[in-house]
Amino acid sequence: MSTKTNIKTLRSVIAIAQEEGKLKAIKLQRQSGITNVLWTKSSEDGAADWKAFAVKCGLSAELMSQRSPDSHRAVVVGFNSAGVAFYRITVPAVGEEETASIVKLQAETRLPLPAEQMEMAWRADQVRNGQVGFIVAAARKKLLEDFVGQVRNFEPTKISLDCEGVTKAWREFFSGNEKLAVVVSMTGQNTQICLVENGRLCNAMLLDIGMEDLAADDETEQMQTSERFIQDMISVLELFGYSDQSELPVFMLSDGNSAHMNLVSSLNSAGLDAQIALPDIKELRTPSEVGIEDIYEYRVAIGLGMMAFETSNNELNIFEHIYRPTSKKEKVYWIYSPKIAGGIAAAMLVLFIAVYCVVGIASPVAIEKHLKASASDADLNSLMQRQKLIKSVAQQRPDLLELLIEINHSGERGIKLENFHFKKGQPITISGEAPGNEQLYKFEKNLQDKKNIKSVKMSPSRDAKTKKIKFTITFHYRNFTK
Repeated sequence: MSTKTNIKTLRSVIAIAQEEGKLKAIKLQRQSGITNVLWTKSSEDGAADWKAFAVKCGLSAELMSQRSPDSHRAVVVGFNSAGVAFYRITVPAVGEEETASIVKLQAETRLPLPAEQMEMAWRADQVRNGQVGFIVAAARKKLLEDFVGQVRNFEPTKISLDCEGVTKAWREFFSGNEKLAVVVSMTGQNTQICLVENGRLCNAMLLDIGMEDLAADDETEQMQTSERFIQDMISVLELFGYSDQSELPVFMLSDGNSAHMNLVSSLNSAGLDAQIALPDIKELRTPSEVGIEDIYEYRVAIGLGMMAFETSNNELNIFEHIYRPTSKKEKVYWIYSPKIAGGIAAAMLVLFIAVYCVVGIASPVAIEKHLKASASDADLNSLMQRQKLIKSVAQQRPDLLELLIEINHSGERGIKLENFHFKKGQPITISGEAPGNEQLYKFEKNLQDKKNIKSVKMSPSRDAKTKKIKFTITFHYRNFTK
């Protein structure tokens, strides 16, 4: 079944999240717009054996193999986004294929490792003044592959970033409706900070301070930890691009814990606009033994599960090229049977020989006779002229995607492309930023060596503030710019 069909008919979800070496799972069911919590499960502290925990949740390999391909249940697991970096990129508003190439080019200049060792995912943000904003998530490919190896045994339907689950849980069950906000999700040993714009995750950071650090017996140590947390929060907000923290509301997800209250009070004293966000479960039906504390405890898994019920596919799917569940793989049709394929090949060979003989024997005069019998001279001439026109138009259409790929291959590490301008009959103009002269001149030389690029002219200038080189390069591309 297609992904779209699976989402439309989805009735229940099992979502599993990992926090500090502990696995937490929840099963949700959707009926008439109401979400029901059927059960919650968790592993022992320090036990993160995905295979054993899957059996505990009824997701053993044997049971999964017996599952019907049109099952109405999905299994979603969350990936710890501590190893994921987020970037905001702005590119010119061009076609979809050209945009993908430009986004990849710019993102690769910011990656900490070579592009072939990294995996990326992005989604469009906003369009302003002809420029499109993109949120890019990047992670080391080996890290993603290792995680897939841990969960492949029970074949989850989807793997999502846990910070996306935090964002979704805040919106659904913590009354999160602000267009711009920072969501803080604290565990025992660390704190996840998510920047949310227009209801979507835009950035995330992980601090190595948690509830256990704030619960120290020594009062002086508690105060020092609290001050360090505040300074780290301010640094993260500045990293997110908001130097005036008072304009950015901060919501700390909480179950009413007094430590959360004290921390929020300290944040407000430091000039931040912070407040507690408590679970609001009016639209969530739970068993009698499941309370607000449990909803808070399983907030990440709940968020991941709620994402699975959505019909839109707008999350940062960084596992798109790394993991593909069996249910989404193409079916092996009967035509791929070696015996049947061999029989069809033999029949096709006989048919080919018969057709070849007929065409080979027929003279050009006979072919022309048949053509004239089926169409008048005027119709035939019109058809030939139309085909020539189509071919001529195709030859006059520039392949911008091919050009962007050539530019991409010419760029040295650190070259950042900011603008791309093309108009038929004029030289192409690109502008951007380079970390130094050596990379810039290597970039210029690589462009000059390209077969289809001619007359490369560069105008560099140094930015007094950033000390980086700003450049504008013009060149001719084939015969389209002359």
